[in-house]
Amino acid sequence: MTTHEFPAASADAASARIPHQTLLQVFLRFLRFGALAWGGPVVQIAMIRHALVDEERWVDSDHFNRALAVYQVLPGPEAHELCVYFGMLARGRLGGLLAGLGFMLPGFVLMFALSWAYVSYGLGIEGLQAVFAAVQVAVAALVLRAVLRIGGHVVTDRWLWAIAIVAGFAQLAGLHFGWILAGGGVAYLLARRGLSATALLVIVMIAAAAVACVVRYGGLAGAESLSLSGVAGAAVDPGTVSAWLLFWAGLKAGLLTFGGAYTVIPFLQRDAVTQGAWMSNGQFLDGLALSGLLPAPLVIFATFVGYVGGGPWGAVAMTAGVFLPAFAFTLVAHEPLERLVHQPRARQFLEGVTAGVVGLIAGTTIALMRVSLTSFEAWALFAIVLGLLFASKARLLIPAVIAGAALWGWISGG
Repeated sequence: MTTHEFPAASADAASARIPHQTLLQVFLRFLRFGALAWGGPVVQIAMIRHALVDEERWVDSDHFNRALAVYQVLPGPEAHELCVYFGMLARGRLGGLLAGLGFMLPGFVLMFALSWAYVSYGLGIEGLQAVFAAVQVAVAALVLRAVLRIGGHVVTDRWLWAIAIVAGFAQLAGLHFGWILAGGGVAYLLARRGLSATALLVIVMIAAAAVACVVRYGGLAGAESLSLSGVAGAAVDPGTVSAWLLFWAGLKAGLLTFGGAYTVIPFLQRDAVTQGAWMSNGQFLDGLALSGLLPAPLVIFATFVGYVGGGPWGAVAMTAGVFLPAFAFTLVAHEPLERLVHQPRARQFLEGVTAGVVGLIAGTTIALMRVSLTSFEAWALFAIVLGLLFASKARLLIPAVIAGAALWGWISGG
């Protein structure tokens, strides 16, 4: 069998034995993965592993696990980054680019179409407002489950717990996320190096800065952003936010999504709702709900956020910004980044940053829950969905619970 070996320095790349692929074959193979990418990152990664390791034997299991370990530490959607990586092994950097585009294309096209319909027609059809109100409750449950699961894997000692808790408070207080994440990384690095007193001082300084924000603004930023919640389901007027600003907002989010796709939520919510105010928390939840119905990484809801902010070109700009780091980390710097993330100090700093991100998601979750959980019926639905999410591991669980919540809203609003 003819094979193609990607000429890279690493032993992993040299050991790959990949059947010859044309560029079109690479694109179509990963386009198929994208069209079947239901069920979230765990299911997506399992699908890629089964196809490329178990069935076609492009690489062995150890090679796959080493590549996955790199992208679990770095920001970005791991499944997408794996597609770029294996496309690059097959046909070089152009193959990696085509593989990444193929994987994200089905979700982007579907989300773009849904965003156009949402913005153009709103939800004025009788009953749809109740449907989306119920779906927002289901999304709040999804985000809470993500916080608990990510936290269970990331927050594993008392220092990481302290960083996450302080980061959550600081997020609600309105402290800039850059200070929160940098402080969390430095604090954990110091703690792991035996400098406990200095690490504690850094955490206390973050908490003090958050308290100063509360005193200055007279309340929590998370609570203030609730005034922007608006009416779920109202027709939307596309904003006039510049494409460059939307690209920059997406790029920041793409560079900071440590720990999984759900970690993009606080960064986009901050730019789109709390600061930019081009959409409401209710509309933000609607976008998350729509993304849960699609075969795509969850970060594809950035397409919706960009469309609401700047129309079609805004959607393209923000999507490009969010996915650019996932392409760049692999195509430009996989080798040095793989070496970097295995250095103890770099890994410890990134572990502290990731704990801070968990805190940011928790703070944002509180704001989103206060928007959606406004009645006894909403709390009842929330409890049911959350129970299902923890009880089942079905592949199509996420679209199923969103569809079930929509049916609940349709019946209750009918």
